[in-house]
Amino acid sequence: MTDSAPTSPAQARHPYSPVREASGGLVFISGQLGLANGALVGGGVADETRQAVTNLRARLASAGLGLEDVAKITVYLASMSDRNAMDQAYQQSLPEPLPARTCIAVAELPYGARVELDAIAVRGPKP
Repeated sequence: MTDSAPTSPAQARHPYSPVREASGGLVFISGQLGLANGALVGGGVADETRQAVTNLRARLASAGLGLEDVAKITVYLASMSDRNAMDQAYQQSLPEPLPARTCIAVAELPYGARVELDAIAVRGPKP
């Protein structure tokens, strides 16, 4: 379930972050970008957000989990002016109830991405 990070977008054909499991049933997934077929998807931050969620879904599936198992997502934005577009795509791409979310502005993201997602999921029975 673990991969090494690619050194260029052309090598980034799949979500590349490892799935890390911790005690207590916590599963950490980081580095989900809007990459598809080795490049950032076109169309802006909304399309990047949808692709990052698709990549997150694939990473969760590789760990036997789904979006419904996600407790918290951290969204990294290269520009907070993209927050409204990201937010709309984010809300349309995730099941209800939406997981807790933190949104952080960063100076830059890999490959010129505008959005990146990290997630914490919980394995096991839900309360």
